Amino acid sequence: MSAKNLREPYQDLTTPAADDQYCLRISGMDFDFHSRTHLMGVLNVTPDSFSDGGQFLETTRAVERGLQMAEEGADIIDVGGESTRPGSDPVTEEQEIARVAPVIEQLARALKIPLSIDTWKARVAQAALGSGASIVNDISGMTFDPQMMHVAREHDATVILMHMKGTPRTMQQNPRYENVIREVYEFLSIQVNKAKEQGIRQIIVDPGIGFGKTLEHNLDLIKGLQTFGLLGCPVLVGPSRKSFIGKLLDLPVEERIEGTAAAVTACVLRGANIIRVHDVKQMKRVACVADALKGNAAPL
Repeated sequence: MSAKNLREPYQDLTTPAADDQYCLRISGMDFDFHSRTHLMGVLNVTPDSFSDGGQFLETTRAVERGLQMAEEGADIIDVGGESTRPGSDPVTEEQEIARVAPVIEQLARALKIPLSIDTWKARVAQAALGSGASIVNDISGMTFDPQMMHVAREHDATVILMHMKGTPRTMQQNPRYENVIREVYEFLSIQVNKAKEQGIRQIIVDPGIGFGKTLEHNLDLIKGLQTFGLLGCPVLVGPSRKSFIGKLLDLPVEERIEGTAAAVTACVLRGANIIRVHDVKQMKRVACVADALKGNAAPL
């Protein structure tokens, strides 16, 4: 179905995608993203990420945290070496590779679950995939670096295509949409088709909560999340500790766990297949209950 044919209310739409598009084989493991909500643990190997910047910059601490998240129930671990918080500046490819490659290499030796590299730079993705990552999570939807799709295809990587308006440095400078759901859907539809044309076989989509969106935009995207299932790909959402929660509750990052839990529940009930979170242990429990409410009960 084309975006032009989308009808309101968006939340009433169902997801008529074929099951095999939601059954992916990643890093030698089979994932049925229809069966239950899967959790992606956030591992920021940075000095300045909005939520946990500096906590895991040192390789040993980052690896320990990755192992802990796996123990807590993470299905995927997403490793990032560059902050994408609002107003942030990019780091060099060399800096980013130096941060993430040793962490990914050590985690890949210790864990069976897939590792994801959170980057928009093809050279960083190349290094991470060579170190043991099997997923490329690109905040630009593979639009910033023209070589990214080539690298992903050459490594037969699963890709996560996210929507963002602008760049991390500019994205929160008065973002505007005529219809945020339609515009995000159209962008992701275009990028999914381009990725398929380039020979990329396994694709996940992310509407990009907090990336060039106001509070109202974020709420609208979560309310209309089922729309993105029409793209025929698993849908990932990252509401964890985001600023829209802080605005609703007037709370700092470190006090947003209950708000995150509410947002995670809403995302699961609205059709999210994967939730990207910082607090894996707690959100695993939240997702389990939300799945039961949705009708997809799964054991912890």
